[in-house]
Amino acid sequence: MNKATILLAEDNYDDEVLTLRALRKKLTDVNIVVAHNGVEVLDYLCGTGAFAGRNPADMPNLLLLDLKMPMMDGQETLRRIRANARTSLLPVVILTSSDEQRDQIECYRLGANSYVCKPVRFDDFVKAATRLGVYWLEINRSPPPPALSG
Repeated sequence: MNKATILLAEDNYDDEVLTLRALRKKLTDVNIVVAHNGVEVLDYLCGTGAFAGRNPADMPNLLLLDLKMPMMDGQETLRRIRANARTSLLPVVILTSSDEQRDQIECYRLGANSYVCKPVRFDDFVKAATRLGVYWLEINRSPPPPALSG
């Protein structure tokens, strides 16, 4: 059985380090790939750009997606993921500092599976990230990835 993979889309270095530490605290046998903007997320999913040569059939088990990123924000990234038949069923959790109701509504409208505001306190953040990882990788049953059309 392959190792589970989480694709973390985070442009803030401190939040990236904090999220990685929190996830690795309980999920020791998980591969975590970091993308720093929406373009890198799509490159990873499609095996292009910096991820050229990566097999795009190997989908991550979960995408943790920040909203406020350079080059392509989280909402546009989510829109493109849901528009692609191969990536449309990928579990996407919005993990953001935005508590704006309009962001929440738009993300759910675009097909987010969950919307989580990053807790401010370190201990609360670790608990939230750990719970997300455990739920989406150990409890939730995701649909199988669609076959690549060729």
